[in-house]
Amino acid sequence: MLRRSSAKYILLLYISDIATTMASLYVAEWLRKVLPYGKPFELPWGGLYIPIYFITAFIWTLVFAVLSAYDPKRILRVVDELQTVFAAVTFSALSLGGALYFSYRELSRLLVVYFVLLDLTGIVILRVVWRMVFKLLNRDRVPHQGVLIVGAGDVGSEVARVFAEHSWMGLHLVGFLDDDPGKQGMQVQGYPILGPLESAERVIGAHEVSEVVIALPLRAHREQANLVTRLHDLNVNIKVVPDLMPLAYFRTTIEELGGMPLIGLRDPVLDVSQRTIKRIFDLAGALAASILAAPAMAIIAVVIKLDSPGPALFKQTRVGEDGKTFEMYKFRTMVQDADKLLSSMMGHDDEGHLIYKHKNDPRITRVGHFLRRSSLDELPQFFNVLKGEMSLVGPRPELPFVVETYEPWQHKRFAVPPGITGWWQVSGRSDKPMHLFTEDDLYYISHYSLLLDLQILWTTAGAVLKGKGAF
Repeated sequence: MLRRSSAKYILLLYISDIATTMASLYVAEWLRKVLPYGKPFELPWGGLYIPIYFITAFIWTLVFAVLSAYDPKRILRVVDELQTVFAAVTFSALSLGGALYFSYRELSRLLVVYFVLLDLTGIVILRVVWRMVFKLLNRDRVPHQGVLIVGAGDVGSEVARVFAEHSWMGLHLVGFLDDDPGKQGMQVQGYPILGPLESAERVIGAHEVSEVVIALPLRAHREQANLVTRLHDLNVNIKVVPDLMPLAYFRTTIEELGGMPLIGLRDPVLDVSQRTIKRIFDLAGALAASILAAPAMAIIAVVIKLDSPGPALFKQTRVGEDGKTFEMYKFRTMVQDADKLLSSMMGHDDEGHLIYKHKNDPRITRVGHFLRRSSLDELPQFFNVLKGEMSLVGPRPELPFVVETYEPWQHKRFAVPPGITGWWQVSGRSDKPMHLFTEDDLYYISHYSLLLDLQILWTTAGAVLKGKGAF
């Protein structure tokens, strides 16, 4: 459906990407000549040969295709598209570097750096511009694909919401069909219910429908089968949205095995490229932060030892990705053996939610109050990130006894690695009731992107400087 409606747009993106890449190569060589950086630039040995343009075009085409940079499903949301483009340009540049090593090794390395920066910037800017232009051109144009949703329940309503967001791709939702007499003449998500299922042929002809999306509940299997049989001879494409949304964790996937479709309800939230980029980002950030913070961590350790008896470093078992436990590192902010006093601090709020953190916790030491307020007690967690047990950004790493009280839906928060900071922190930190952390974590997982990680890190820095909400 999306592939047909967006074919011209995809072709435009490919031509734009390749043209930008070729232009970036040319401009990069010019910059290398005029800018006074690096070793003296001499032609032709340090410059571009014609075959390099063809090698670059081939690599960019291949890598962008492999990483789905032209897949309509990956470019619907601007955040997903920009993340995919960043990954594609990065892997293309690495591939080009390998190819040049075995062919044109004398090419100026600084020229290549200029080229990659220009190419990434140019492709991102043009993709955003084309998206805006395409939306503007299609706003007043009659879409070429009419879509009819069969079923105006929760699933159908969600399908309508998604179609409304992506109507700029050439899809036009004409309305719903539903057998519920109480819904006739009403609207769902701003679209009318055009009649019962028996009027499908009439509605399809009257509204020039080319796509039928069936979103009926599981109990309506017989009605669904009968409708598909009736529409078999009409010139429409039929899609089915299974009523499995309550069972799905975050993103469903569809595979084919021997011609039989398989729907994945518990596949990894992060695909290979997203996980790779996130891990590289974590390693680079945690390594740099560990080196910069090493003197401060040494001073903090000494101050902790002088303030109260016990070790400077505190290890605590936490639950991480896929429910696996690990030892999380922190600077000790409480008196020694504070865990033995935990039971006396636990309680429940008026709604029965577990509460175990308090602003005036008597177990916290004098230095501990400062470390918690400034978040300096969390510096050792960079070592957890380097070990791969945590991420810079992610859900809150929870205590095992708290996880034991979870309802089934709350376990969805373990779909990604836990983080030093997260959406829960920038949207309230410890000022929020503990049970609301899970809702923040699920929001983060559902909307994950590298740009969101950067936004959270930036906001976290401000929250830490203000000392807001940490105790």
